[in-house]
Order: sequence, then structure tokens, then C-alpha cells
Amino acid sequence: MTEHVGDHLGAQPTGRGVAARARVAIRGSGLPQREIAARMGIDPTKLSKSLRQTRKFTPQELLHLARLTGVTVDWLLSDEDSDTGVAAPADGLLPNEHDESDGHALRRRTIVEHAWRLFAERGFAGVRISDIAQAANTSSATVHYYFASKQDLFDEALPYSVKLAYDRQSAALSSIDDPLERLRTLVRLQLPADDVVRAEWSIWLQTWGVVTLTGNWRDEHSGSYRRWWLTVRETIAAGQESGAIVPEPLDDLTDALTAFIDGLGIRVLTGLLQPDDMIRQVDQFIDRVLLAERKAS
Repeated sequence: MTEHVGDHLGAQPTGRGVAARARVAIRGSGLPQREIAARMGIDPTKLSKSLRQTRKFTPQELLHLARLTGVTVDWLLSDEDSDTGVAAPADGLLPNEHDESDGHALRRRTIVEHAWRLFAERGFAGVRISDIAQAANTSSATVHYYFASKQDLFDEALPYSVKLAYDRQSAALSSIDDPLERLRTLVRLQLPADDVVRAEWSIWLQTWGVVTLTGNWRDEHSGSYRRWWLTVRETIAAGQESGAIVPEPLDDLTDALTAFIDGLGIRVLTGLLQPDDMIRQVDQFIDRVLLAERKAS
């Protein structure tokens, strides 16, 4: 998996825009275009039209395409005029790049995706290499060909979660200009309500536990979390520039909001709070603490 598909494939798009980059990503995915369309849940003719620029990819389609091909949504959109406004992960915080064929890259992505899901559902101790092999429809020997140990696989779980969140935010926020709407959308994108985001939170919680007890992954954890924190910070800063958010210390506001989200998210994940209640409380927090109009009144 790679952030920059050109680095992985040794090729760059010959045209501009998301369609040109999508064509390159699909060519290097190890999957036929028809299979890509099927896994995206769209008719092959729709995908063909998007690649010919006669229809636009939806944000959800971009998200699926990025996951299936191993690129990021930000890379797919990087020739577009709009800025996603999402902080990019620092070097080394996305899934590792490997010099290998398209087929090997596809098998590696498949193993990581299934391992990530199992770790999220069962925890590190509750997953065996044979479980991962069965889920990925391969053999334990094949899993060991790519990953020397279960720990090596778990080490890919946090970068994979970072990529999923980064892609989701880039796809959804690129078309939203209003800072307050962007902020509220950003919060909802990280709500542990559906299976994917709950799995991301599960990996985060397990990583926090390891960091707390052993100090392992301290740099990876802090850097990955900082990407999320910076995205919130940049969104709040845009709101301050527009006058919609109070002109108070930016870092303090970011710390307060992210800490509030973290605490509520853990309560949702452990069943102490419902997702709808989390959204209601975060919206009230934004209105009460950040909203300039409410503060003025």
C-alpha cells in the first residue's frame, strides 16, 4: 500500500484530474476494472464513464477506489482545484510501501485488511495467523511470506486505520466550504457508529493501551493522533478567519474539542452512550464553547 501510486507503479498519470489518476490506480491494483466496479458496488458502465470524465466520482466511490487500489483519496484529488483541508499524515504513518509486483501488493493489502478487521473485533490476543489466512482466503504460509509474525501484522493496523480516516475525511470535506459545516461533518465522520469507524476506534484503543503500558509505538501513535488533531485545528482556524468561531487560543480550542470527542467516543464504544447522544453533545459543545454568535449573545 502506498500514498503515492506513482512511487508504487513507476508511472504517473498522463492527464490531469481524478480520472487520469484513477486510471493509473486501477492499472496498478492487480484487479480487473470490472472487478473494481463490482467491489465498489457500481455498474461497470458508471466506472467507465467516470474514467472518461463523462460523470463524476461520488465521495463514497472515491473512498472505495482508494481502499481497493491502495492509493489515498488525497492523491486522487491532488490535481483538482479544491483543497480538502485535511492534514496529511507525516512520512511513515501510512501503510508501508514495498517494491513488489501488482499481484503481491494486492495480496498484501488483502491480508492487512482482513487482519485489521479481526484485530478490531477480537483483540490482538484473540487472533491467530490461521484466522487471518482463512479470512483472506489464503494459507498461513502465504501470510508468513509477507509478515514474519502476528506482531508485524498488528503494526500495520494503526497505519491502515490512519489511511481509512484520512481517505474518508478527504473525500467528504473537499466539497464543503462553510467552516462550521466542515467542523460538524468532520466530527460525524469520526463517530464510532458504523462498523468501519468502530473498528478504527478499537485499534486506537488497543494501541493506546500498549503505549500506556510499554511505551511501544509512542512515535507512531503521537504522529498519527497529531494528524487528526491538526485537521481539527485547521478547520477551527478557518472558522476563526470567517468570524464564525470565537477568537480564543487556537490550540486550546482544539485540545478541548478533541479531548471531548475522545471521551465520548470511548463511552460509545463501551456501550455507555449512544451515537446519537454523542453527536448531540458534541453539537452542543461546539455551540456553547466555539460558536462566536452564541458567545456574543
